[in-house]
Amino acid sequence: MAPDAEGAEDRKPRSDEARSAFAAPPGVVQPDTFEEDQPTSEFAVPEGLAPVEDSEQEGSAFAPPHSAAAIAGIGNRGAASHTGSHALPPLPGIGTTQVKDSPWQDRMRTMLRMPVGERPVAEVVQRPDESGPAVGRILDLTLRIGELLLAGGEGSEDVEAAMFAVSRSYGLDRCEPTVTFTLISITHQPSLVGDPVSASRTVRRRGTDYTRLAAVYRLVADISAPEVEVSLEEAYGRMAEIRRNRHPYPTWALTAAAGLLAGAASTLVGGGVLVFFAAAFGAMLGDRLAWLAAGRGLPEFYQFVVAAMPPAMIGVALAFAEVNVRGSAVITGGLFALLPGRALVAAVQDGLTGFYITAAARLLEVMYLFIGVIIGVLVVIYLGLQMGTQLKPEAVLQITERPLIQIAASMVLVTTFAILLQQERATVLFVTLNGAVAWVIFGAMHYAGGIPPVPSTAVAAGVVGLFGQLLSRYRASSALPYVTAAIGPLLPGSATYFGLLSIAENQLENGLASLTKAVALALAIAIGVNLGAEISRLFISTPGAAKRSAAKRTRGY
Repeated sequence: MAPDAEGAEDRKPRSDEARSAFAAPPGVVQPDTFEEDQPTSEFAVPEGLAPVEDSEQEGSAFAPPHSAAAIAGIGNRGAASHTGSHALPPLPGIGTTQVKDSPWQDRMRTMLRMPVGERPVAEVVQRPDESGPAVGRILDLTLRIGELLLAGGEGSEDVEAAMFAVSRSYGLDRCEPTVTFTLISITHQPSLVGDPVSASRTVRRRGTDYTRLAAVYRLVADISAPEVEVSLEEAYGRMAEIRRNRHPYPTWALTAAAGLLAGAASTLVGGGVLVFFAAAFGAMLGDRLAWLAAGRGLPEFYQFVVAAMPPAMIGVALAFAEVNVRGSAVITGGLFALLPGRALVAAVQDGLTGFYITAAARLLEVMYLFIGVIIGVLVVIYLGLQMGTQLKPEAVLQITERPLIQIAASMVLVTTFAILLQQERATVLFVTLNGAVAWVIFGAMHYAGGIPPVPSTAVAAGVVGLFGQLLSRYRASSALPYVTAAIGPLLPGSATYFGLLSIAENQLENGLASLTKAVALALAIAIGVNLGAEISRLFISTPGAAKRSAAKRTRGY
């Protein structure tokens, strides 16, 4: 090509494809380019800081971190999966959670209050097989343990904590247990994009056996302990053994305990020796009739109706025969053996900890049982009044102050109550002393100090809850064996009987006022027990334990 043609070709304007839109025009001087203005990666190591060489190409969420700062940050974000991914770093502004050295109950309650994304990485206490955690079997084991606890009367919060502890110990992260009155369920999400796995179980039968409850707690404690190896097969075997174990006390011992409980309660409200034996005989007869009704398949409501009648009949018969004894004390003693204090405490505890559905169901159960007792006693009292019996309502509230005898009676009452609850023999002495202290506090405040019965009962019940929580922490077990029987002397038997007697005598206003007082005393017992337990958790902290966050409420709007 000729030189003129080549120059003309160079002077032709180039197309947009042939030049950059960001190229400098001809004749414009380009400024000098500085090194720091060049685009860099935001993940680049700053100048003067040597990069950290990591020899591991693939890390594990359960591998120990490289520094103390990383250890502190593990509590803020969970790992993504079980299959080996790096643990996420802590988010700015979110505090760390130290939960290593605290009891499993405190650790699990704390983590259940956390959002799922802020929970610590699941610590695989029990090493799974090479193929990974057996999700189906772990969920089934978790549900069976939760069923035993809920059927034994444990609160919903503690049941969820136990289920959470079992699932995390076997390596299942992102598990959400849910507990209602008759249904427990658990959901596990393997990963952020995986399909969740859910399982549920219905609790159809309930029974009071605190020995079995303590055995389940020991099983959960062993599963949660790193130094104890419990395989899935061993856990299933121990759970089957717990189910097969017979009650620690025979039937005749339970019947005798019911009679001694009623006799001690009648002595507590002013009865003498004859009243003691009359109340004991009536309670034992009522217990046998209730067992007969249960064997015939009658609902628990009718069992309480039948069990409440014999003590009332004996009390009315003594009053009709004009024997120089307090028939009202016989009836009151029988009421002490039937009032559902255990169910009431569990209902109020569930309500105060945010489990409103379960609390409402438990309160409805308490109401049905209480109405059954009222119907059984009221029918007998009404028939006695129609026959011309003088029951003397004023004698119900005239309780003779006998401090030493009443303290001894309260201890007998608590001991027999513990036997009826099928407690372990090692815990009976502790709960007996706890109940005696509660009665001494109530007597000192009410009889000696003249303080009304409701605040006196609340303070005494608070001491029961406080000591019960301390004993459960010391022995790493449930607090129920140290609390439930100890509230026996505080139950509102006298107020209940006076209200029923007033209603039978057509004094409706006085009767409703007395029954309202009985309800207030029962609520004071339940709230006091829960408050005492919360005070122990608030001020008596375990080294390394995390604070349990309270559930946020709507405050009415």
